[in-house]
Amino acid sequence: MPIRIIHFQEFEKSRFFSRQFSSPAGVGDQVKDILENVREQGDKALCAYTEVFDGVKLQPGQLKVTDSELKKAYRQADAGFLESLRLAMDRVEYFHKKQLPNSWFDTGKQGIFLGQLVRPLARVGIYVPGGTAAYPSSVLMNAVPARVAGVKEIVMVTPPSANGGINKNTIVAAVEAGVTEIYKIGGAQAVAALAYGTESVKPVDKITGPGNIYVTLAKQQVYGRVDIDMLAGPSEVVVVADDSADPCYIAADLLAQAEHDPLSTALLFTPGEALANLVREEIARQLPSLARKDIASRSLEDQGAIVITDNLDKAMELANSFAPEHLELDVENPFQWLTRVQNAGAVFLGPYSPESVGDYLAGPNHILPTGGTARFFSPLSVDAFLKKSSVISFSREALEEVGEHVNRLARVEGLDAHAKTIEKRLGGS
Repeated sequence: MPIRIIHFQEFEKSRFFSRQFSSPAGVGDQVKDILENVREQGDKALCAYTEVFDGVKLQPGQLKVTDSELKKAYRQADAGFLESLRLAMDRVEYFHKKQLPNSWFDTGKQGIFLGQLVRPLARVGIYVPGGTAAYPSSVLMNAVPARVAGVKEIVMVTPPSANGGINKNTIVAAVEAGVTEIYKIGGAQAVAALAYGTESVKPVDKITGPGNIYVTLAKQQVYGRVDIDMLAGPSEVVVVADDSADPCYIAADLLAQAEHDPLSTALLFTPGEALANLVREEIARQLPSLARKDIASRSLEDQGAIVITDNLDKAMELANSFAPEHLELDVENPFQWLTRVQNAGAVFLGPYSPESVGDYLAGPNHILPTGGTARFFSPLSVDAFLKKSSVISFSREALEEVGEHVNRLARVEGLDAHAKTIEKRLGGS
């Protein structure tokens, strides 16, 4: 069987709770070299790395996707795909518009005016995995919140395919979502171009979107030069289920997670031993028919488990401690148990809310905290593309009322010049 059944005491002592963001030895130094070379050599380095890592030889003038390539992608796009894409985009846009904060201002007593000014970032970069694969859903999840926030320049980078182009569905998704520039570059070199700029690529203010370990480490190393969304690790799902759950559904959901990557984590927490065995049998039945069965099998064998708990309370305790990227509550009265959720990137309630609907068109963002970071981090949102400035205005009368207190606090901290800024305005030595 590709997935083990264990009891919660064993699970609590296992390596599952020791998830850490780490990388193979030497990769960090390699990424550092790539970043420095792109910073110094610009487009020349981008083209060289594209040839080395993607097997595609491009000239600097070929890095940006042209208008003719955009039109060609639309001509080739399937009508059914466009229909589904636009439905997904409408739902994602609707959800993210709900997140928009407003600037606010407060006029207090005696001429005090305070507030918060909310403004969008000017230029952002979104990274979308590419090459042999196409992820139009990732385009939407990055670009739509940025557009809703009011970002004027949305720059997409994605690795080229073997023929030197970009997948037509990815291009169409980018145009539909409001991307303003598309470049055929991937990996750490793409992150470097976005952070530092080259002859072809103007630098951005923030970089979002998941990628491989090179992309993740590159984002980590350029943080401070630009902002980033998060450091994404392998994907994960936790299903909490009771005897009311359908083992066929649970098995399908665990397999859907496992097919992502051999490092993906798929876990079931349940007090029902009978359900656990039925889910295990269903996994064995469904697995052979999957196109990515080898990947899913490795994932379940290495990173998967069915965990038997004493009761649902313990299952929820484990889920909160694990802080999963995706949490499915496949239990009776799931809304009642929602109040118990403390740590999760996204929560899916009931048997007809599989994690896959969240990946594509439920509306909430599918770029979520992984590796236990849901304890302190949130999904990608409109907020990620906004900045906030505090606004302060005091009249003389208002300053006179608090000036003595400002002086006192400044002098306690040994900041004499701070105190004098008040004294110069209100009189005194």
